[in-house]
Amino acid sequence: MASSPLPASVLDLAPVVPVVVIEEAGDAVPLARALVAGGLPAIEVTLRTPAALAAIREIARGVPGAVVGAGTVVRPGQVGEAVAAGSRFLVSPGWTDGLLEAMRASGVPFLPGVSTASEVVALLERGVREMKFFPAQAAGGTAYLRSLSGPLPQARFCPTGGIGPASAPDYLALPNVGCVGGSWMLPRDAVAARDWGRVEALAREAAALSAGGTCR
Repeated sequence: MASSPLPASVLDLAPVVPVVVIEEAGDAVPLARALVAGGLPAIEVTLRTPAALAAIREIARGVPGAVVGAGTVVRPGQVGEAVAAGSRFLVSPGWTDGLLEAMRASGVPFLPGVSTASEVVALLERGVREMKFFPAQAAGGTAYLRSLSGPLPQARFCPTGGIGPASAPDYLALPNVGCVGGSWMLPRDAVAARDWGRVEALAREAAALSAGGTCR
């Protein structure tokens, strides 16, 4: 099956990017299908489990509506593995020059993680304008991101970390936020029970979020 086309920007695929931890590769396809059916095509599979690369591979092959990416990319060597498995984008919680170079060379869109103004400036200096803001709530939340929009308006963010359906609209209202990342549409009990109908319903609610909580 042909892979999904590369997105021009990860930030513009949907208001919410599900952050997925997959323990069993066999769950990857039905879980991804539920998210896509609910209107969330961008799926970040974190490289936190032994099943992650196999899960990315299965989603890339078996869910044509999905744009699957790899999250928690923390070493340059993971970049090639993730892209070879079918990742269409990359997300890291932070960055180094080596990791940034590997992500840039991969040819797929990427979101390096930042939590300070100095990190944002350093990435802008390197030509990177789209970033992950992590851990969003702990690092200052909407107030911090709002304060960055004045001096650094060219930077755009996907905040992730501690965000839920109640706080997501506040982030999405900011001029420098393109989307948010979260896992609230994947409750542990629903995934454990393989209740994909519940996951789809929660994904549909998340896909309808925008600034002020209305559909955009």
